[in-house]
Amino acid sequence: MRDTPLSNCERRFLLKAVEEKKRLDGRQTYDYRNIKITFGTDYGCCIVELGRTRVLCQVSCELVPPKDSRPTEGIMFFNLELSPMASPAFEPNRQSELLVMLNRQLERCLRNSKCIDTESLCVVSGEKVWQIRVDVHVLNHDGNLMDAASIAAISALSHFRRPDVAIQGRDITVFSPEERDPIPLSIYHMPICVSFAFFLQGSYLLVDPCEREERVKDGLLVIAMNKHREICSIQSSGGIMLLKDQVLRCSKIASVKVSEITELINKALENDRKIRKEGGKFGFAESMPKERITALKRDEAPVEMTDVQETANEIVNRTETPTEAVSSPVLVAMGTAQVGEGIVNSWGLDEDEEDEPQTEDTKTGNEVMVISDSEEEEVSLNLSSYLKVKLQNTNILQLIQCYTTKYNLFLKEINKAF
Repeated sequence: MRDTPLSNCERRFLLKAVEEKKRLDGRQTYDYRNIKITFGTDYGCCIVELGRTRVLCQVSCELVPPKDSRPTEGIMFFNLELSPMASPAFEPNRQSELLVMLNRQLERCLRNSKCIDTESLCVVSGEKVWQIRVDVHVLNHDGNLMDAASIAAISALSHFRRPDVAIQGRDITVFSPEERDPIPLSIYHMPICVSFAFFLQGSYLLVDPCEREERVKDGLLVIAMNKHREICSIQSSGGIMLLKDQVLRCSKIASVKVSEITELINKALENDRKIRKEGGKFGFAESMPKERITALKRDEAPVEMTDVQETANEIVNRTETPTEAVSSPVLVAMGTAQVGEGIVNSWGLDEDEEDEPQTEDTKTGNEVMVISDSEEEEVSLNLSSYLKVKLQNTNILQLIQCYTTKYNLFLKEINKAF
């Protein structure tokens, strides 16, 4: 998968910002991004974060036969990987031009500069030597991979410990870390790469370019230097011609940056050594912020409890008394309930009509009401209309009572007729 190219508007914006000595992340021209170095649980494992660029380095070793041309020296092997996880522009299982260039620069920076004593890696001359393998994995690409890879590689080599060995005749015994303490590598100096990006045919330069700045650059200068101001390697790429003054200016800037980075590496190694000696917790999980990983317990937050009573009283005093109090539900009959007093009747009855005393027509006592024959038809004919009117003006309980009374009167009149 190829990376998405920049639009013309983005390209002009970036070049205009470089002319005005401004950068996307607010840095100055010679400023580096924040560098964070974290060591793993095992020796030789290191993660370096250069801004949002993240690189993992793992150092391992094994006993192998030496090279015929150098029978008394160990072997240094470097392998750099660009996985699609770091950027969609990287293709798996394919060596791109960028990968080959980064791998060669890393070998020049560390192996050709003789920063490690390879003769100390010899176990038996001409038979067995230690092969140190340095695997660099790019986890996230946001520009300046060379600087991040060199810092991660030299930090991991300084942190690495090889197993101790014993020789008896032609027998070689390799001891585990539990049997004997592992032995660190002999490192003479720490070469670190510093990258300079040139723009507009070398008129402007930036230190530690980010990914978008690398897309619009015209050339790149990488200087590998140690804290003693010794240039270990230098490489220029791009279609620009650099003057001698420009190269000297870049070397002076690189010497300052290398001294700061070397001090940061030594401080990280000292902190890791101190924690391991004291038996504290170390590794990647301990270096991450607690909020970013799942945890079963959290730190207790202190709560001020001195003025709780006063605060509660103020809240109660500010609370307004409700204008209308609502009482608890009152059970009128099975399956019915009424809440509150003075609520408007939803059945359409006025209060005066509800409080009216029962008339003779609705009394259910022992007295027998006598009606004439002419009124008998009126009772039977007007019963249905009477019920319709009562449906609109009374509630269900009153309706049932009235209907029962009229029904009893109707039966009595029928019995008299017969």
